[in-house]
Amino acid sequence: MIKLYNTQTHQKEEFKPVEEGKVRMYVCGPTVYNRIHIGNARTFISFDTIRRYFMYRGYEVTFVQNVTDVDDKIITKANQEGRTAAEVASEFTDAFISDMRAAGVMDPDVRPKATKEIGEMIKLVKTLIDKGHAYATEEGDVYFSVRSFPEYGKLSGRNIDEMEGGHRELRADGQGLEDRKRDPLDFALWKAAKPGEPSWGSPWGQGRPGWHIECSAMSKKYLGLPIDIHGGGADLVFPHHENEVAQSEAAYGCCFSNYWMHGGMLQVNHEKMSKSLGNFLLLNEVLERTDPVVLRMLMLQTHYRSPLDFSDERLDESAQSVARIANALKNMNWAIAHAEGEGSLIDAEGLAARAQAMKDSFIESMDDDFNTAGALGHIFTFVGDINTMCVNRAISASDALVVKAAQDTLVELLNVLGLPIQAAEDTSNYPAETVTLAAELAGYEGSDPAEAASALLDARAAARKAKDFATADKVRDGLTSLGFTIEDTPQGARVTFNG
Repeated sequence: MIKLYNTQTHQKEEFKPVEEGKVRMYVCGPTVYNRIHIGNARTFISFDTIRRYFMYRGYEVTFVQNVTDVDDKIITKANQEGRTAAEVASEFTDAFISDMRAAGVMDPDVRPKATKEIGEMIKLVKTLIDKGHAYATEEGDVYFSVRSFPEYGKLSGRNIDEMEGGHRELRADGQGLEDRKRDPLDFALWKAAKPGEPSWGSPWGQGRPGWHIECSAMSKKYLGLPIDIHGGGADLVFPHHENEVAQSEAAYGCCFSNYWMHGGMLQVNHEKMSKSLGNFLLLNEVLERTDPVVLRMLMLQTHYRSPLDFSDERLDESAQSVARIANALKNMNWAIAHAEGEGSLIDAEGLAARAQAMKDSFIESMDDDFNTAGALGHIFTFVGDINTMCVNRAISASDALVVKAAQDTLVELLNVLGLPIQAAEDTSNYPAETVTLAAELAGYEGSDPAEAASALLDARAAARKAKDFATADKVRDGLTSLGFTIEDTPQGARVTFNG
């Protein structure tokens, strides 16, 4: 039984889908005016993991994530760069998709773009006007009447009488948009066109949609109402999600989403991430120097609703965690490869029991509001057992079957978390000639073949950066002649020994 924390009720609730065996899930996507930062990435990785777990538990998941490709920030950037808003949006939509795939996040089942759903939004705005929940101004703007929806504030827990209006917006002619509202709390559903901005025809004249309306229109179109889960970062609870609730339920007269889930905020070195502090980190920049599995490990070692502190030290710790698991997989591979004869040389029955206990405890943690930190704790307990039982220990052929089954269970649970960790390579059979080659081409002075191979890769990278391709080719050819294969990855080159 899966329980999840519902932001609206402020408590954990048993998950009961609208349709048995199916999950209809909507997670707010990016406004595409720049590359996403690691705070955004944390939200998307969290909900990717939640989606994966529902699938693991046998649910058929329909996952929708929008792209906001028309917005003030996009228009501003386009004007600054002398481009069209469509060109800016197209560039950063592609960049977002690329970044998500690089981070190991699954593509959504549906990725609607705001500019392709204008018709659906206009229909929704018309419905709200017809029902008395919205009004058009002489200038062609349309606003939602917040006080027409008595339950406004039920998601965020805010009292409507204690709220203040939003930030004052100014038109090019200096007229305050707030002056057009009947109430300072009202929010825009449709914005009248301004010179030089993208716009679409509507019953109220040329214009473009407000930010909040797109998610309501897309949720209804692609998932129906009510949806099971609506998610996003904690910063979206108010006003974005609060406004979605109001306009959707006012228009359709039914519950919009049965469960609301929100991820905690991310800090960098215990400080709020901001450009002014110089700690604003883009995901693609982090992935240039960090293995995606290491980054995801860092994210999942903190519960998705809790604040997460990002730092180089935390990345190093996560890398060590990944290495521990990779080492356990290596030890299991070694034991299986060296199995021979009969007779129990390890506690096979105990190992099988530990593997089952890990799986049971993993599921128990994940069923409890997707507690990835707890689930990983159970994995690491098992990894410790493995590294005690299987280090360079020959086992019987029958025991090898038990070890393989335990390994399969471990890999299965790692895949649920989106952590495709590979067994650490056994470097014990690296040829001694690697040291000689490294001394010649990389100035290596040690005696460890594995360190020598790493030094050679560093020398090759330095040579390529300096455009000294002759030296780079010598390193490549030398490693190849010794039986190594070089693989170039976004995180740098790595070698595999084939001898």
